[in-house]
Amino acid sequence: MSLAIKWRGLAWYRKVLMVVFAIGLMGSLSSLLAQYVMGLNPCVMCIQQRVAMMVMTLMAGISLLLPVAKSWARGLAVMLASIPAVFGGYIAAKQLYIQSLPITEQPSCGAPWTFRLRGAPLFDLYEPIIRGTGVCGEVYKILGVALPMWSLLFFALMLMVLWGGLLLNKRFSFS
Repeated sequence: MSLAIKWRGLAWYRKVLMVVFAIGLMGSLSSLLAQYVMGLNPCVMCIQQRVAMMVMTLMAGISLLLPVAKSWARGLAVMLASIPAVFGGYIAAKQLYIQSLPITEQPSCGAPWTFRLRGAPLFDLYEPIIRGTGVCGEVYKILGVALPMWSLLFFALMLMVLWGGLLLNKRFSFS
């Protein structure tokens, strides 16, 4: 059976969750690539956005196990993936605000996560994900756009896909 035939046979909202999972996985890997290959040093807020993206991706993956033919399961799936996306969008917007302030007025974004969590259980396993000591007010740009703006756009897109898919599924019943 070809992949296209299998894809057509899937329930509509399961496809939505797979798209969110795939895009979230690419975004998570891109953030690690930016740090470890491109040499960008993430700040505390950048790491919070990264973790929110990874949790959103994980929740979308876990939600694929739910019986999405049931309306309660679709509602649970959208909530599980939306909560970390809303948090990540909030942190991105807050970081954009901090970056818009003059340097002398920018607040500190706190101690690095590796310092805060040193000695925590299994620290060595997740330390590469939370490593970074950058300054939250420092502006890194890709294609002329600040990274927190890309992050905010990413989270907004994921929320639109999740909720749009749910609304389309309820309205038109694609499955």
